[in-house]
Amino acid sequence: MTNNTQIMSEARASLDGKWPLAIGTFLILLLISMGAALIPYAGQVITILMAGPLAVGAAFFALNIVKDQAAKTDDLFFSFNNNLGNSILAYLLVLVFAFIGFILLIIPGIIVALALSQTWFILAENPSMDSYDAIIKSKNMMKGYKWQYFKIGLRLFGLGLLCLLTLGVGFLWLIPYQYVVYAKFYEEVKAAN
Repeated sequence: MTNNTQIMSEARASLDGKWPLAIGTFLILLLISMGAALIPYAGQVITILMAGPLAVGAAFFALNIVKDQAAKTDDLFFSFNNNLGNSILAYLLVLVFAFIGFILLIIPGIIVALALSQTWFILAENPSMDSYDAIIKSKNMMKGYKWQYFKIGLRLFGLGLLCLLTLGVGFLWLIPYQYVVYAKFYEEVKAAN
C-alpha cells in the first residue's frame, strides 16, 4: 500500500488542470446542501434524503478525476439516475451503525465510521450493489487500513485549520482535494485487497 504522502501528492497531481471544474462542482454541492437545509420544516428530511445520493455522486466525480476520465459536474447527480433508493438506504445504515458506535463510546463510533468510509466509492463503482453489501465490503476492505485512513484525515484536518487563516477561502481548494485524496486512497485499498 502506498504511503499517505504519496497518496496526497498523486491526488494533487490528478487535479492539475482540473481545479476550476473541481472547485465549481464542490461549490454546487455545497450550495445544494445548504439550500436544502434552509427549506422550512422539510429541509432536514430533504437534506437526509439527498445526502446519500450526493455522497455517491461526489465519490463518482472524484474517482473520475483520479482515473483521469472525463469528470463533469453532472457526476454529482450520478446516484439520482442509478439506484437512488440504494444510496439513501446506505446513508441511513451508515448513520445508524456510526450512531450505535458513538452510543457505546466515542472511540467505537470513530472506528465504525472509518470502517464504513469506503461505502460511497463502492456504490459509485457498483451502483447496482445492495447497500448492505457495500457497507460490508467497505468494512472488509478497511481491515488493516483504518489507522492509515485516520492519519490522512488528521492531515486534511490540519489543512482545514490553515484554511481558517484564509477566512475560509482555502476551503474552496481543500474540499475538492480532500475528496480526490479519499478517492485515491480507495483505489489503493481496492488494489491491495
